[in-house]
Amino acid sequence: MNNKHLFSLCVLAGALLSAGPSHAEEHHTYLSDFSSKANQGFFNTTTGWIEIPKNIVNISHDQNIFVGFTWGLLRGTAHAVSRTVIGVGELITSPIPTDDYISPPYVWERFSEDTRYFGVHYPGFWTTYGPLDDGDDKDD
Repeated sequence: MNNKHLFSLCVLAGALLSAGPSHAEEHHTYLSDFSSKANQGFFNTTTGWIEIPKNIVNISHDQNIFVGFTWGLLRGTAHAVSRTVIGVGELITSPIPTDDYISPPYVWERFSEDTRYFGVHYPGFWTTYGPLDDGDDKDD
């Protein structure tokens, strides 16, 4: 199989896995849960590195640019590795129905909120959980 066919197969598989239900009501079936978890696993594995600029930008916005480029880089690297490992775990366990491992499910969703794992609020300085994430709102 040449590279063009392999690339086309990957694009087609990604498009099929990312297609959501066509009706407005959210209906959970085994196939939709499997495809959603496989889709999250694929994108978290391939885009985990986006946690680095995300954390630099968010911490720079909350504090200052020096803190953003030091603490944000360290924290972003830890989150990037964690998101990538979680993505591999989601891919491996996609046939098994489980709760979400990571929140927000994709790195680009709710970009200003910090990443949480297994629904646990980890204490930390410069941590922002938004109201859409069942977290503590920063302004409260």
